[in-house]
Amino acid sequence: MPRLYQSKPRTTFAVLAAAAAAFSLMQSLVTPVLPTIQQDLHTSAGTVTWVLTAWLLSASVATPLMGRIADMLGKDRTLLVALAAIAVGCLVAAIAPNITVLIVARVLQGLGGAVFPVSFGIIRDEFPAERVSSAVGVLAAVIATGSGLGIVLAGPIVGALDWRWLFWIPMAVVTVVGVAAWRFVPPSPVRTPGKVNWVGAALLSAWLVALLLPLSKATSWGWTSGKTLGLFAAAVVLFAAWLLAEVRSANPLIDMRMMRLPAVWTTNLVALLFGAAMFGVFAFLPQLVQVPKASGYGFGASVTEAGLIMLPMLVMMAVFGSLSGPLTRWLSGKVQLLIGSALGALAALSFALEHGDRWSLSIAGAVFGVALGLVYSSMINLIVQAVPRHQTGAASGMNTNIRTIGASIGTAVVSSIVTSHPGPAGLPAESGYTTSFLILAAVATAAFLVALLVPTARPATTEEKHEPEVLPELSPVEV
Repeated sequence: MPRLYQSKPRTTFAVLAAAAAAFSLMQSLVTPVLPTIQQDLHTSAGTVTWVLTAWLLSASVATPLMGRIADMLGKDRTLLVALAAIAVGCLVAAIAPNITVLIVARVLQGLGGAVFPVSFGIIRDEFPAERVSSAVGVLAAVIATGSGLGIVLAGPIVGALDWRWLFWIPMAVVTVVGVAAWRFVPPSPVRTPGKVNWVGAALLSAWLVALLLPLSKATSWGWTSGKTLGLFAAAVVLFAAWLLAEVRSANPLIDMRMMRLPAVWTTNLVALLFGAAMFGVFAFLPQLVQVPKASGYGFGASVTEAGLIMLPMLVMMAVFGSLSGPLTRWLSGKVQLLIGSALGALAALSFALEHGDRWSLSIAGAVFGVALGLVYSSMINLIVQAVPRHQTGAASGMNTNIRTIGASIGTAVVSSIVTSHPGPAGLPAESGYTTSFLILAAVATAAFLVALLVPTARPATTEEKHEPEVLPELSPVEV
């Protein structure tokens, strides 16, 4: 079966969109079923959260690393490797006999994060210059939709089958996409020589694990235990070593020199904070509504019902994410960032104080969805305006990676708080969720305060408007 290098751009784009959608679905598909997995594999609430955290951690390291490898060895080959990692990870997860094997499987799936940078890079290589921006925009919309759609699809799949089919079905889909990619995605015409920053990747992984492990285990270990304090100290030392290595590296995973730009470091700090708030809500709002009614505060909702309660959030996120660009005629990126951060804080506060019925959660969820749509779209616009054109891909990819790191930290923190407040019959106490959402509201408020520091973008001059187009370096994720 020969490879069809002469495939049309539309065919190539369809394959890339299918690959990106499959990976983005894996981001949220398991979040509503964490309580189900916990019961089936006989594990704790704190440990099962690592099914999500491990994926985030793996993706945050693999995305820039594999993006660099793709530039060197070929994007088509790296795309196949990423799809293979997702498929193998899904297979291992589907047959996992215990939580440890499932977490390892999720790490394998996270390696598929290369799908994003590779897909954007292939678009840059294969599409006419005038079509690159629109193609990137459509693919970004596919990724965003897939990320939210997983929460809604999980319920019907688990209801009709069981949670293991959340991995069997994506494995089959990714296998088909992999064959299509082998047949229709052309080899990379452009390759960039260089070195892979293995030291930076190892140090990034090390300090994240050293930070996230005690955050999630401190409830059982004790916040003042030797293991907890020792790992926190190790995280500080490893983080400092990673910063030093990144500054000195000619091929850094995250460009610290670019981070010195006021618009870049402020926007990236907002990404870190809002990433924590977003995934804290994504992971634990479905769990809150699934708590049995016997607890006195839960709804005893099914996985499907939990997805429907989240649906207004996902719809509003998609709508306002799409509207963010046109809205810049009246509201600057900074103003949208401020509005989104403020709405996020209000919604999280509502989750904490008004979670007694489904309609209040759905309304607060819709408000949070508006916040997500405005914040994430405006962040990319602010980053693009702040850096030279040839650095837009690297800068927006760095922003995405930093918010993924924030997501992994936020998930671990909320997990630790919820599990540290045990209630009757081993269920989490209501105070754990209340405290968690109050903290997420504080995090979103901090994002608002940091957004005030974002410099106001100046209008482009006539010369800048007519500056020749330079296609961005799209080696990291641009979404």
